[in-house]
Amino acid sequence: MTGTLVLAGTPIGDVADAPPRLAAELAAAEVIAAEDTRRLRRLTQALGVHTTGRVVSYFEGNESARTPELVEVLAGGARVLLVTDAGMPSVSDPGYRLVAAAVERDIKVTAVPGPSAVLTALAVSGLPVDRFCFEGFLPRKAGERLGRLREVADERRTLVYFEAPHRLDDTLAAMAEALGPKRRAAVCRELTKTYEEVKRGPLDELAAWAAEGVRGEITIVVEGAPAAGPQDLDPAELVRRVQVREEAGERRKEAIAAVAAEAGLPKREVFDAVVAAKNAAGKPAK
Repeated sequence: MTGTLVLAGTPIGDVADAPPRLAAELAAAEVIAAEDTRRLRRLTQALGVHTTGRVVSYFEGNESARTPELVEVLAGGARVLLVTDAGMPSVSDPGYRLVAAAVERDIKVTAVPGPSAVLTALAVSGLPVDRFCFEGFLPRKAGERLGRLREVADERRTLVYFEAPHRLDDTLAAMAEALGPKRRAAVCRELTKTYEEVKRGPLDELAAWAAEGVRGEITIVVEGAPAAGPQDLDPAELVRRVQVREEAGERRKEAIAAVAAEAGLPKREVFDAVVAAKNAAGKPAK
């Protein structure tokens, strides 16, 4: 008989949000793999839980090396509980490698549902939540970050990102450039904590606000691209969409044709917009 891997969601702020099953699993687990053992200790103290299982660290730096060890423990019949600092393991946190390895060995994987920064931010954002994409953290380098954002510029679903507070202003500015300055968004800070704040507005205004300095855990929710029609797209937007496709590797002719088809416009109109933009910038159109 193999064991069971239990992924346990932990509070993202208020410890009172911990599900009752979390305390029971912490007390019963034979092995607890924790992203930060000191945070685990504080959590168990807050919940009044006495753990008897072996506690091991499981974080980004040792995830690859420790996964085989934990899989063997699971294969031997143990119940292993995986917890991260906050939220659900394997969602922008350690855990995916262990889950994949356990599934490959036909080891049972289950979960203790718990608080989620992604779902909480979506719920309070005031933006559409019927369809959404979780994009995790953006690249740290400016060029890579802008490129990643341009890839989703036409995404109709609501977008959710995590970000570090010291990069928030640069990220919001890049979003305004790639997605449009008036695209609506919500910056959710310190969710469920004492100083919880949700700042809503267009991306350019949020970028100016963040430039003054923001602290805490950050989740960004961004409105999806609007349904495009001929009346919705000005020449600058047509040019931007052509540029996005070119940067993704399409030839200009194919990019213009695709944008024209999306917008329901003649290809000549899109071509003329590209030519005008290039002339205005002092560059010859190819």
